[in-house]
Amino acid sequence: MNVPGDRPVPASAEPGDRPVPASAEPVDPSAVSAAVSWVREQRAVAELVRRQGIRVVAGKALARGSHRLLSGAQPFGVEVRHDHLLADPVHPPPFRTPDARAGLTINWVTNPPYADSGGITTIMRLIGLLEARGHECRIYILYKGTRTAIELHRRVVRAAFPSVRASVDDLDDGMEPADAIFATAWPTAYVVRSSPTPGARFYLVQDFEPLFYPAGSDAVLAEETYRFAFHGLTAGPWLAAKLGKDYGMPCDSFDLGVDLDCYRFDPESPRSGIVFYARPDTPRRGFELGMLALERFSRRHPEVEIHLIGQKIAWRSPTFPFVNHGSLRPSELAAIYNRCAAGLVLSLTNLSLLPAELLAAGCIPVMNDAEHTRMSCDNAHARFARALPDALADELCAVVEAPVAPAVRAAAAASVGPLSWDLVADQVERGILRGLGLDPQPAS
Repeated sequence: MNVPGDRPVPASAEPGDRPVPASAEPVDPSAVSAAVSWVREQRAVAELVRRQGIRVVAGKALARGSHRLLSGAQPFGVEVRHDHLLADPVHPPPFRTPDARAGLTINWVTNPPYADSGGITTIMRLIGLLEARGHECRIYILYKGTRTAIELHRRVVRAAFPSVRASVDDLDDGMEPADAIFATAWPTAYVVRSSPTPGARFYLVQDFEPLFYPAGSDAVLAEETYRFAFHGLTAGPWLAAKLGKDYGMPCDSFDLGVDLDCYRFDPESPRSGIVFYARPDTPRRGFELGMLALERFSRRHPEVEIHLIGQKIAWRSPTFPFVNHGSLRPSELAAIYNRCAAGLVLSLTNLSLLPAELLAAGCIPVMNDAEHTRMSCDNAHARFARALPDALADELCAVVEAPVAPAVRAAAAASVGPLSWDLVADQVERGILRGLGLDPQPAS
């Protein structure tokens, strides 16, 4: 279960790191801030290159540069392609009278895939589940730059998601008619809105994307996509409720499933640690807040080992000890969860898969208390605290200081037993049928 600007910078780039001679000129705070911002920007670019490849990143940079040249002094640097944003909405007819028993044909318009993207992983898992039920899926990749890498991305899909049989093609080469056509991120919604390809319009919404941006053009353009009258299929109930209430968008939701073959409770494993999903490149996961909470927890319980997962943390002089795991395979994550008493999970927008995976391993999730976290993790074994360092540290301390009995941990694991991906397949299939007018019952 991404974003530039939040990765911690090396200590040498922080103000006050080196002593300044008494005779030296005072340091200009704005210059220091600019230097820190420059370091963060360079790291963000390096992370994009690592994830998407130099050709794709360079293509995006060239495309943005061409927009600036064509529009004079105005950069117009929005995330959605101008040809899609400025195109008139199209209302094409249905492809055919759909027959669920014979299998549906479903198109998915996606961003370029990479293996460690949580959003792409969920899309591919849903495609695999639908294919297993006899539906044909096709993947159309939206490129925003002037260069494409379709062969590379076909290889990524085949290597990282071997169960997916769907064709993988460049959207700009055209899209075939389908019973259902899915937008999967807000820039793709503009494509689906303006495409003449026959088929009912759907929107897979995994998070509230306007919150990915500061107040500005991208935020309002992302928000407008919820008014396109597509049928929504949302990850968890909070998004379905919010989109229905605030935008009148018809929605069905699916639960955040758990790979129960991987994440299993080990009653023999000793438990003493704390695990935190630490992603400084993803601001909505509350990295800074989490690290402040862990610093306070560590002062009170220096004997408890702290595990950071998600990405490697570049911190030369940490203020508390931790094990810096970085990105791990699911089997490695499951082993860590079974060693830990609790997991700190911060979700400032929609919830991730992590709380249910922790519970499946008997590890107690401690989360920021909010409407969206409680709606999406309505579980008696989950703990919630105010989004303040001391409040979160207090709740972590409570788990450690009053150890959870093995029987209670076993019950926590059993509580997510129904959240299999078979259940998710039922919910997703029914949501699509409802959007096509074939099933009057809500998907969840």
